[in-house]
Amino acid sequence: MEYIYGSLMPVRVLEEIVFWKKQEREHVEVILAIVPQLEPEYVQVLREWEHVFTKTEEAASAWLQFILSQGGSPPSEMMHQIELLLKASVYQSGQFVKQLETMKQYSRAVQSVPLAPIVFDHIASESVYFLNVVHALKDRPLSSYASPDVPGAHAVQPKAFIHEAPPLASGSSSCSPAEAESPLTAYDSEAEKGSYGPAATAAQSPAAGILAYIGSGQTHQTAHAAQTVQTVQPVPEHGEARNTREDTSFSSTPYREPSYAPPGGWPPGHLQQQPLVPEYYLRGELDSVPIGGHTLPPLPYPYDALEPYIDETTMRVHHDKHHQSYVDGLNQAEHALAEARRTGRFDLVKHWENELAFHGAGHYLHTIFWNTMNPVGGDQPTGELLDQITRDFGSFKAFKMHFSKAAEKVEGGGWTILVWSPRSRRLEILQAEKHQNLSQWDVIPLLPIDVWEHAYYLKHKNERAKYIEDWWHVVNWPAVDERFQAARILVWKPY
Repeated sequence: MEYIYGSLMPVRVLEEIVFWKKQEREHVEVILAIVPQLEPEYVQVLREWEHVFTKTEEAASAWLQFILSQGGSPPSEMMHQIELLLKASVYQSGQFVKQLETMKQYSRAVQSVPLAPIVFDHIASESVYFLNVVHALKDRPLSSYASPDVPGAHAVQPKAFIHEAPPLASGSSSCSPAEAESPLTAYDSEAEKGSYGPAATAAQSPAAGILAYIGSGQTHQTAHAAQTVQTVQPVPEHGEARNTREDTSFSSTPYREPSYAPPGGWPPGHLQQQPLVPEYYLRGELDSVPIGGHTLPPLPYPYDALEPYIDETTMRVHHDKHHQSYVDGLNQAEHALAEARRTGRFDLVKHWENELAFHGAGHYLHTIFWNTMNPVGGDQPTGELLDQITRDFGSFKAFKMHFSKAAEKVEGGGWTILVWSPRSRRLEILQAEKHQNLSQWDVIPLLPIDVWEHAYYLKHKNERAKYIEDWWHVVNWPAVDERFQAARILVWKPY
């Protein structure tokens, strides 16, 4: 988040819109995965919402890229456009929450899935969180940050417009038509309605209430470049990024990835029997990942292997949907930056570096997260790792308490991570907001716990502390020790 501009600057607002519309778009995929037999009219409703969120995210991203490429405070005309975008974003989230409540009440398919109400409540709470964040930004208008208007400046901006989604198919008996609403009831003045939105009300169908979404109008070439860079094609020699959006439901046959551990788990002290530097490393047999070539790593155990501590459905959604989105975002950012190097155009480098940090950290932390859990995990480490924990934290009990409390207190989505510092030669416990913020450099992550709500809400609802307590039962200490032994090889001069 761009705190350097002040908490109410347009960059901060646009970053929030981009992030939360991306989350809401992913939530649509989660719903379709959790309720594969959802009635067709509701599937259509959700697909329309997915389109709404995508267009809004793209519009906010285009504004963000344009502002970052121009520098300085935007003119008041631009501020007015961003204010409308913010209002539409808030309106969407509020109506999306209402639509979810309608589905919970009237969809027989939703009612037939025991986990569905928990999922719907969680997704609604996430959208409400966004509304609360926006509410915190309302004590000072964006226009107060505007620079003096420059004649003709409005002609080069990615001007957004608001209009209603197209009418959908006729309703189903499983839904209440009374939920339909006008797409423009949230706007403050007739002037705003007349300037950007249609006067007509959406068709009175179960799907009405999708309301307004944001698209991008005709823009000057500069703004057009800011928008089209999001769809930059992969550099040819690196191949095409994988499309993972066709399948929105889980297979009825559980995926069974062979476990990396021997039957019964690892024997005590097995790591001390292994060389610190693997033989394949010494032979130079290491694969590299080409630019934009990251892939989703398979789970090292079946989806249901961590039951009863972490449930199968959570593992499927978390791994197949959330982690995959970070892989896709990382690849997109790498391709965009490769294109910037090829063309010599770096006006959007700040945006893509932010995307690289968010999605890259999300991908790498999840990759470690899967491998530092195991169905025969738990207990506590042994040998040198236990000795180091005792030396740095006083005892394993003190370390566990510190780590658990740090994980409980992560604000919003994020992580708590046990790291090794090659410079101070100590273990440390760090928090990370989202994936990449509020942490340290110059350290090596050994043991992360994901405390985003999507990691635990299906089973533990809002009881993060209970999730953390259960997670300790599946910690794969041999894998953590393996990372610790490798990290200790690094020797950096202490300061």
